[in-house]
Amino acid sequence: MTMQFNDETFRGDYSYFNSPAAVKRFPFPFDQDSYMYSVNIEQHPGGPKGSPFEFAFDVDEHYVAEMKDREITLAGDPMRCQSLPHMELAGWDLLELIMVSKARDYPELFKLTRDGNDWHWVNKPLGIEKRFTFLDPTTLPCGPMEYITRQAQGDFALLHEREGNLWLDAGMITSQADWSLDFDVGMNFFEWHAPVPKARKMGVFDKALKFLLAVGQDQSYRRLNWTMTVNPRLDTSPENYHKWGPEKRTVTPENVGKKQFLRVELQTFWRLPRSNALAFPIRCYLANLEDIASQPKWGRRLHRVLRDIDPDLAEYKGFAVNQKYIVDYLSQFDDGAETSPGIFPD
Repeated sequence: MTMQFNDETFRGDYSYFNSPAAVKRFPFPFDQDSYMYSVNIEQHPGGPKGSPFEFAFDVDEHYVAEMKDREITLAGDPMRCQSLPHMELAGWDLLELIMVSKARDYPELFKLTRDGNDWHWVNKPLGIEKRFTFLDPTTLPCGPMEYITRQAQGDFALLHEREGNLWLDAGMITSQADWSLDFDVGMNFFEWHAPVPKARKMGVFDKALKFLLAVGQDQSYRRLNWTMTVNPRLDTSPENYHKWGPEKRTVTPENVGKKQFLRVELQTFWRLPRSNALAFPIRCYLANLEDIASQPKWGRRLHRVLRDIDPDLAEYKGFAVNQKYIVDYLSQFDDGAETSPGIFPD
């Protein structure tokens, strides 16, 4: 294996860190100096070599640590993974999509051999080797969705299409930005997104649903979403708010650069072949303000975005209580120069 994986944690001592290379490939979500909701969907995969957009599913230095964190979360709360009975075929579709993609894009890390329905899967980073029969759940230690998402970074929602809507009927959700699979499972697209301020009135979700319903076989797309969190914690679930919520009050002008993190979601959308379900992977990336400010363009732009953002969005995005500390810290990196278009660093 050529990729080096970090020895790090997303809880407790919070030893998570980004290498300089990881900072430069961070999916910075702002392509201009201001922010308001938009659908911002583009084709996926496809992007600069080495970027998170290059391959179907990004594998990076945090892979092994993220999988360990998922295991801890599931051990404490198995309901973070749920699949309604009619979604098993979608789980097999997702398993196929992830295994085929990873074996193709990272052959030094993953290998998949198929002889009809007799499959042999090798995951070198996690030390997994498994022979199983595709579409036969008795040959796996758990359901197909759970099996493969215990080996894939990010959260995964499987959406069932019916009644002109999309229904959240299965998912593996352990790194979410303050929403609960156990509460939302079985909800439709609008119910699931009801807590988001302003967007429904702006028609954002109507446009998004119309687009997603039109996604056909062999089509896949992506968008970036973002929020902010204190400390590099993946599991910011409502169920564990008592653990991470009080941490917001631990930020000071002296530590804000290290403790305040920009949390970016690379959301992708895939129409699955047998079930016709829509797969919705949600990959979380974390970078603290020091990481962001190491790229001059990003430091300038993030200062302007967070300084001028709508107060309702600052509250929803989880940083209103520390907004002054954040903006004051970032102001030292904003020299007033123009920023170049796009999300990539100069």
